[in-house]
Amino acid sequence: MERRAVDEAHSRPAGVDDTTVEALGELSKALETIHRVRGHLYSAHQLVGGADLTLDRVVKLLREAGHDEMADRVERELLGRNVLPGRWTFQIMEEFDDGYYATFQEIERDAREKLAGGRRHIFEAEMKERRRTHWMPGHEATP
Repeated sequence: MERRAVDEAHSRPAGVDDTTVEALGELSKALETIHRVRGHLYSAHQLVGGADLTLDRVVKLLREAGHDEMADRVERELLGRNVLPGRWTFQIMEEFDDGYYATFQEIERDAREKLAGGRRHIFEAEMKERRRTHWMPGHEATP
């Protein structure tokens, strides 16, 4: 049975079977999850940085309130502390981006190039074609 997609750019090349299209769809879905993970890591990076900068005010307020010992402890043990051994969050982000994230993107791109002529979202495009109501406004195949 011929599989149809919404446009030529998202159509499966000749000879690409259903299982390959499904596998590429799942790989794309996994990569999308990793994009979300990256966003969460950047959120954590910014939140930790903001919290660290807030400690300056904490130290100031503790000193104003006469709690020099606690202010000293916050300043000594928390201010500028590594979140992981030897690493601030920017270092974690760089390692993630250059290692796992870059490798994941490269493998997903390589799989698409070798198995589907570089075409993206074939699985989703075929699903859209199956699920849309062809005559209904708001269900057009393309813009």
